Amino acid sequence: MSAPPRKLFGTDGIRGTANRPPMDAGTALRLGQAAGRFFNRGSHKHRVVIGKDTRLSGYMLEPAMTAGFVGAGMDVMLVGPLPTPAIAMLTRSLRCDLGVMISASHNLYEDNGIKLFGPDGLKLSDAQEAEIEALMDAPHFLDSLAAPSKLGRASRLEDAPGRYIEAAKSAFPRGRSLEGLRIAVDCANGAAYKVAPTVLWELGAEVVTTGVSPDGFNINRDCGATAPGRLGELVRERRADLGIALDGDADRLALCDEQGRIIDGDQILATIAGAWHRDGRLAGGGVVATVMSNLGLERHLEGLGLALHRTKVGDRYVGERMREAGCNLGGEQSGHVILSDFATTGDGLLAALQVLALLVEEKRPASEVCRRFTPLPQLLENIRYTGPSPLSDAEVMAAIAAAGTRLGARGRVLVRPSGTEPLIRVMAEAEDAAEMRAVVAELAGLIRARAAASAVKKTVAAE
Repeated sequence: MSAPPRKLFGTDGIRGTANRPPMDAGTALRLGQAAGRFFNRGSHKHRVVIGKDTRLSGYMLEPAMTAGFVGAGMDVMLVGPLPTPAIAMLTRSLRCDLGVMISASHNLYEDNGIKLFGPDGLKLSDAQEAEIEALMDAPHFLDSLAAPSKLGRASRLEDAPGRYIEAAKSAFPRGRSLEGLRIAVDCANGAAYKVAPTVLWELGAEVVTTGVSPDGFNINRDCGATAPGRLGELVRERRADLGIALDGDADRLALCDEQGRIIDGDQILATIAGAWHRDGRLAGGGVVATVMSNLGLERHLEGLGLALHRTKVGDRYVGERMREAGCNLGGEQSGHVILSDFATTGDGLLAALQVLALLVEEKRPASEVCRRFTPLPQLLENIRYTGPSPLSDAEVMAAIAAAGTRLGARGRVLVRPSGTEPLIRVMAEAEDAAEMRAVVAELAGLIRARAAASAVKKTVAAE
């Protein structure tokens, strides 16, 4: 029997505007109650670890979820601001039934989100999320919560940052050091603002920091992995060997070479894959990436005799495909990189450490080490719509198919709905940049026209 459809959960947990449903205290309380009830099985003592990033609304959502879990009979361990991968790691190492990260990742402070991890440190499946949602809506649900004598307790885990710091350092090759390297790191005024610089410094680097002064409002604002321009300038000014830009919850990154030029997730995947393949460490004969990864990456891996397994957008789906294919490396062009030998979810800092290990080993600049292929020109355009999805229109679907046929082996077309917003994303890449731009313009124009026509029909029907 298939699970009911999800209404709250998207491609990466629940996300929305802070203090508005579903990111309000009432929904967070009920989610804590339902998730606690879902995982409160068996005779052992049940517990959950809750982390967050630095945005102001975390102070509202954290106690609401704590109350929900306590009411469901689970003990709660609070760890404060820590990266998402740290919460996944702590969920496993502390033998918790559940891990919670309160973060909207790369979004600005006005938004927030909730990500859930199971006892194995993996993000919950679609089916599990649907079951939790069903519990939240079930009649008489509150009657199934804990009796007064079975309520949980809440406490703070003071050594949580140190546990993650040591785990991150252990992923760096034993016997090597970052001594002699100057590294600029932008923590996006987010969850890694303390732990990331500490790891790099303790491994021997000279560390130049930015984005390490969170105030509840400045997370991801003109900084971090989604805005690495400032980091590139800092790298050039301070003559750093590498720049590391993390996002608000530090599960993704962008790098800057010594010239301040951006290195995206596809190049990072190619760099690590090549090194691991050479050393016999790459499992599964390939790499997992999403449909958004550049065709240049796929061709590069084919040249090494490696496969590129594509999946839909979302690092959760990347992780699932990695386990199916037996791969230990996967990620997204946006900078989520999963190294399953060390972590169960994307970890920007661990990925950066793998690149740094190569810089130490090869004694070459990042501009040489991390430029593994020439990407095909790629263009993405987003079309917002109201009413029915324009992708249900037969003419739109025919145009998409025709565009793919037109490009053939010279490129590809990808048109898909956003998993979090009412947007249609139109992407094309091709060897010929002019042809690519023409394809995107034609498809985007048609989709925009169909979306406008649907909106008019909706308005007329409402009147």
